[in-house]
Amino acid sequence: MRGLLIYELKEIERNRSFIDRLIIAAEKYGHTLTVIDDQCSTIPDADFVFFRARNPKLSKRLEELNIRMFNRAEVNVIANDKWKAIQFVQLIGIPSVQTRKIITTSDIREYPAVLKTVDGHGGTQVELVNSNDHAKVFMEEHSSKSIIAQTYIETNATDVRVFMLGTEVIGAVKRTGAENSFKSNFTLGGSVVAYTLNSQQLADVQKIAKALKSDYIGIDFLLLPDGSWLFNEIEDPVGARSYYATTKKDIAIPIMDYINKKLTENPGQM
Repeated sequence: MRGLLIYELKEIERNRSFIDRLIIAAEKYGHTLTVIDDQCSTIPDADFVFFRARNPKLSKRLEELNIRMFNRAEVNVIANDKWKAIQFVQLIGIPSVQTRKIITTSDIREYPAVLKTVDGHGGTQVELVNSNDHAKVFMEEHSSKSIIAQTYIETNATDVRVFMLGTEVIGAVKRTGAENSFKSNFTLGGSVVAYTLNSQQLADVQKIAKALKSDYIGIDFLLLPDGSWLFNEIEDPVGARSYYATTKKDIAIPIMDYINKKLTENPGQM
């Protein structure tokens, strides 16, 4: 089958190694993958799309053309709006970080607080603020964005990212932030180790993936000192550098195996 691999233009070269491995893995199942950027004026004919851009509008347009999407458009919508993601997991009963959408600094109930734009990613547009003046600076810098405020929770800058294919956990990592940073992102200099979920954590991520009807996502949780966790964010697209760093396994292989099975089992399903 003919597949499209869609990225934002700036991300194509950055992810070239992963892209090449996906193409090779697809060929093993008789599929082709053509890489295009999400601003391409003409979308080539395709039987399926592995969508790796943060572009819900384009994802919805492709889905309306009855092209099989991995992930479906609604996953891209929810994952790329932190407020929607929090509301979604709260609706299905998953414990999450206390969060509220704010318009002015008067909406912030206590300090310190973590402020985020709803569409930031990779640890950008996120700041720990300790005062009203500090919060005003952040809100002025991102005045064109929707902003959420989260209760600051001491985690020693530690969280867990779980990699999901459908409702199956294919890996998890514990991320600890660089010194003097409250952010745990691996790409910002944090460290990672493999992490094994307990039965309750497994039930939580499977419940999220099942309700979301996702294909390949990352789910992030703050890991608390007592070993419990709180939902924080959903990542679509999710980067897998930390997965490789802790497993030395090529994640492109199980991804394409999953996609091939879905195409074979449900050839006419979007």
